[in-house]
Amino acid sequence: MSRAFLFPGQGAQTIGMGRDLADAYPEARAVFEEVDDALGEKLSALIWEGEIEALTLTANAQPALMATSLAAMRALEAEGVSVTSAAYVAGHSLGEYSALTAAGALSVSDAARLLRARGTAMQDAVPVGVGAMAAILGLGLEDVRAVAEAAAQGEVCDAANDNDPGQVVVSGHKAAVERAVDLAKEAGAKRALLLPVSAPFHCALMAPAAEAMADALGQVTINTPAVPVVANVRAEAVSDPETIRALLVEQITGAVRWRESVTWMVGQGADEFWEIGAGKALIGMVRRIEREAATRAVGTAADVQAAIRDT
Repeated sequence: MSRAFLFPGQGAQTIGMGRDLADAYPEARAVFEEVDDALGEKLSALIWEGEIEALTLTANAQPALMATSLAAMRALEAEGVSVTSAAYVAGHSLGEYSALTAAGALSVSDAARLLRARGTAMQDAVPVGVGAMAAILGLGLEDVRAVAEAAAQGEVCDAANDNDPGQVVVSGHKAAVERAVDLAKEAGAKRALLLPVSAPFHCALMAPAAEAMADALGQVTINTPAVPVVANVRAEAVSDPETIRALLVEQITGAVRWRESVTWMVGQGADEFWEIGAGKALIGMVRRIEREAATRAVGTAADVQAAIRDT
C-alpha cells in the first residue's frame, strides 16, 4: 500500500489532547516542551488543563494542534514508523505547517512561532463581527462558487474550503455569507449553516495577515522536505523550499483545495491515509472522496500501538 500522512486543522482541538502521548513517549513530551520554550509560555498546560475557550482562540489553537500532531508523529517514529514511510504528507490549512514540520522542512520551534504569528495575524486582519464563514452541504464546488458570486453584492464572499464532494465552506463579509446561506438553500443545499469561527479565513479579507506572514516566513529557514508536501493552494506535491514559502503566504487568502489534494494523491497511487494528531475529520473527508481508501486515526498512545500492531 502507498501511504499518506494527513495533519488536521483548526476545530480539532480538545482539552487533554496529546497528554497520553507525552506520558507514554519521551519523544512526544519533548515536542510540547520545545513548543513551550519557543513561545515562552506553558502552552502545554493550557492544552492539557486549561479552558476550551482559551484553547480555541486562533493564536493558541494553531500551535497547539501542530504540537499534538508532531507528538503523535514522534511517537510513531519511536516505534519505527518514519515519516518517510509515507509517499506524501498534507495538512488542512494550519495542518500544512504540521506536515512540513513532520517532513523536516520546518523546525518545531519555528513552526510554533510561525503559527502563533499566523493565528494572531488572521485574528487581527478583520474586526470581530465583520466576517463569517459558513458550511454548504450537498452542493458541488462550482455551484457554491456561483452562490458565493451572487451573494457578494460588492462585498467579499469566496469559496474557502473545498473539503469533500458534499462540503464546501464559504468565507467573507458577514452579510454576504448570510446571503450565501440563503441562496445555497434555494439552490438545493441539504444544509447551509454559519460556523462558530472567530474570523473569515481563506478569503480576500485575510490580505493583511498574508502580508504579516510574508514577513514572518522570510525570517525562517525552510528545508527541502524528506517527503513531498501536497500544498493546499496547488493540490499537488511541492518540495522546493522557496515555492513552499510563497505558497504558505498564498494559503492565507487562497482556498484550501482538500478534495482535489486527496484526489491527486489517490491518482499518484496513495491508497492508505493516516490522520496524525487530534480528531478524525480529515479521514472522514477522505472516505467521502475515495471510498476505497484505507484510513486510520493516530492521535493517542493507544492509536500508535494499534498502528504498530497492524503495520
